[in-house]
Amino acid sequence: APTAPLGAWTLLEPGLLLASPTRTSPFAAGVCRFEEDRTGPPSRAYLKLWEALARLGYWPLPGERCVDLGASPGGWSWALATLGAEVISVDRAPLDPAVASLPNVTVRQESAFGIEPFATDWLFSDIIAYPQRLHGLLSRWIDSALAPRIVCTIKYQGSTDHAATDALAALPGARLLHLSHNRHELTFFRDTTGGPAR
Repeated sequence: APTAPLGAWTLLEPGLLLASPTRTSPFAAGVCRFEEDRTGPPSRAYLKLWEALARLGYWPLPGERCVDLGASPGGWSWALATLGAEVISVDRAPLDPAVASLPNVTVRQESAFGIEPFATDWLFSDIIAYPQRLHGLLSRWIDSALAPRIVCTIKYQGSTDHAATDALAALPGARLLHLSHNRHELTFFRDTTGGPAR
């Protein structure tokens, strides 16, 4: 992604030009596009994760521990494993066998809401849960201070729950974005490490 400002302009009418020397997205028209892998991952969900990490500008390094909550069928776990991360996939439902058999994937077939937080480099979640319940889950992990980097999908069932969204945005260090691969969702980001200089 470009790192320098990419000014833009548009001529609204003769004599009226709108111009901006800066950008809000490094991607053309704000859309982050990927060539879909139709053979490796068990679902298309990994595209959201790739976009989230591309927008962050950094991603898990080989050997870093990643917890994937609500992992089944394993799209995010697959993507993290291909980066060389050590992935702990947590879900009551089984993982796709091809993902579960990867050497750097450990499967915990249990509820993501029932596990106690433990030390990890990254916490990821694409779990299907009401935003209020997700707030409780994220609050537990944030309060534990055991997951310095968090990337999580906030899924809306029916209308957007603005009060729950505001509560999630108010969590310490939270940033919410609507990604081009999100449907009726937002993505929650939190990083207490200061970014990629590690």
